[in-house]
Amino acid sequence: MTASRAPAEPEVREFEATVESVDGCEVVLDETFFYAESGGQPADRGTVDGVLVDDVIERDGRVVHVLDAEPSVSDGETVSAVVDDAFRTYCTRAHTASHVLYGAARRTCEDLGYAGFDISPEKVRVDLTTAAPLDDGDLVELERLANRAVWDSLPVSWETFPADEARAVDGVAFNTKTEEGAMSGGEAVRVVTVGGGPAGDAEEGTVDSGPAWDVAACGGTHVRNTSEIGPISVLDRSNPGEGVTRVEFAVGPTAIDRGAAVHAAALDAATSLDARIGDLPDAVGRLRDEVDRLEGELRDARADLLTARLAEFPTAEVDGATWAVGAVGGAEPNDLREPAETVLAGDGEGSDGDASGDAPDAVAAVGGGDAPFVVVAVAGGAAGEGGPDAGAVVDAVTDEFGGGGGGGPTFAQGGGLDADPDAVVAWLRNR
Repeated sequence: MTASRAPAEPEVREFEATVESVDGCEVVLDETFFYAESGGQPADRGTVDGVLVDDVIERDGRVVHVLDAEPSVSDGETVSAVVDDAFRTYCTRAHTASHVLYGAARRTCEDLGYAGFDISPEKVRVDLTTAAPLDDGDLVELERLANRAVWDSLPVSWETFPADEARAVDGVAFNTKTEEGAMSGGEAVRVVTVGGGPAGDAEEGTVDSGPAWDVAACGGTHVRNTSEIGPISVLDRSNPGEGVTRVEFAVGPTAIDRGAAVHAAALDAATSLDARIGDLPDAVGRLRDEVDRLEGELRDARADLLTARLAEFPTAEVDGATWAVGAVGGAEPNDLREPAETVLAGDGEGSDGDASGDAPDAVAAVGGGDAPFVVVAVAGGAAGEGGPDAGAVVDAVTDEFGGGGGGGPTFAQGGGLDADPDAVVAWLRNR
């Protein structure tokens, strides 16, 4: 069995090894410092005997290097191998950052659990189970605490322990997700400790997390000190499953670029609002209040305008009731209910600005545009046995011109009419 030495010696980037077997593009070495994809950390990149490594996988207890071309090597030969330094460094920092973030979550979340993680070139995700979903304030605090742990230069250490002892560690992150890659031969578990002294400094035969920031069963590669991680920038959160919150964050250059972009956006917003960045919340609050006030005034002005337009509709006598019927553009059916009721109450104004006189018994407004509709409102006193019925009139309109709708005796609406609005108006006036 050839286990990767990368987790134990993550600093190694170049090494020599003996070829154990070659099968096409697949090469097995007697020892390797390439990391095989496991537990959310991707496989290392690099070269073996100058040939690019496409993938590194563990199969039947052996680390298999999958090359992008068949190598010209044979069993027993010594080859030189190079692990891609930039990618390994990124993965190592990102993996440790996930432990640091989980340590931050330990200090902010109740009933915390671990549900997996993944490293991609642009971001890292950690899935947490929590008693309550995380909000924006929680994300800010996670980022603050994680970066504080980086600044505090906490030591990172790893040690292998008997499985039963590792599982018994108080607060250790250890489940089916974290076990992947952490087991050594099935009887031992590799435990990674962030903060405090090295796990191996505990009393013989025990694992003591002490003042550690985080302790977890893990088979990945890690930095020796949190200061090597660099800045951590929380990007977003989502809920991929019930009770699970996915936190996505960036590490290193991506985090630096993210921070610069956020700072630039804040400066632009502050300039637009003639405020300092620290005063943005108050400035935005005042702007929101002003927008709400203006939107309210606009709604009132729009309702007044529609009321005036309905009040100007010509009237006609239909079945003993006075109907105000006309077409109206630039409005939605629901916009017309309150203006129609105002006109029926005799509160509308005609084109001369005076009260329109005797209020009609009913109002029928036909809307134009791409989706012609009809709205019918009937005064409460006029509706009833023998009087106009708004719902019945809308049914008659849709029977005549297509579409559908409905409503009660005093208000109804229909849409999808297949007719010119003027034709519907003429039909309503001459029923």
